[in-house]
Amino acid sequence: MKPLILITNDDSISAPGLRYLVDCVKDFGEIYVVAPDEQHSGQSSAFTVSVPLRVTGHEGYEGARVFSVNGTPVDCVKLAMHHIVPRRPDIVLSGVNHGSNAGNSVIYSGTMGAAFEGAMQGIPAVGFSLLHHSIKADFSECTPWVKAITRMVLENGLPEGVALNVNFPAKVKIKGVKVVRSARSRWTEEYKEYLDPHGKPFYLLTGDLVNEEPDSDETDLYWLDRDYASIVPVRADQNAIETIPALTAEIAGLKV
Repeated sequence: MKPLILITNDDSISAPGLRYLVDCVKDFGEIYVVAPDEQHSGQSSAFTVSVPLRVTGHEGYEGARVFSVNGTPVDCVKLAMHHIVPRRPDIVLSGVNHGSNAGNSVIYSGTMGAAFEGAMQGIPAVGFSLLHHSIKADFSECTPWVKAITRMVLENGLPEGVALNVNFPAKVKIKGVKVVRSARSRWTEEYKEYLDPHGKPFYLLTGDLVNEEPDSDETDLYWLDRDYASIVPVRADQNAIETIPALTAEIAGLKV
């Protein structure tokens, strides 16, 4: 039986990066595409609780069966698992995202929210992103790496609960790939103020990603700046277990 590949994204069912990902892996197995009907960037692991979800079938693409959902990337994975795919997927692929998910962007990413959902359900999952927001972005440099990484995960799996956050530099010849950690980084979180026709203010998010350890060669941002792709193994589990002993001691000394 061919591997079952579930593909989703956060840029919507119409995003070129989604079709490109299908093109890359179409020979690796039976493919189901289940993606949001609209863009859901920056929604992390959000899922829908107050609006009925609907699944819409679309014309197939390169042998893949294609569906859209009026929800988030996580909704797409959940609905696919329960009502669309004929059996448990062998891998979940998310992307290819138009824009970076390196550094602390992994926390906000809808692309990686879908990958985390797959990993939490015990399915090997990979999120792919290109550091280029344009709808006309050129993904061609990513092709051998997308294929090689997908093939590796299909053949060898991943540790339990682990997903891969893969980012590619844009507009360059990719020199290679580095397995590293996410850089400590932050967004400036600048909101630009505008006035509507009635003179009332409104705000749009702008800001820049600031790398707080620019000289560390252990991080994704360091190598992406040097024209390498980065692979960061990540978990949805955010427990800071190593702090439990110290905090236990402090709590024991509290007077209430």
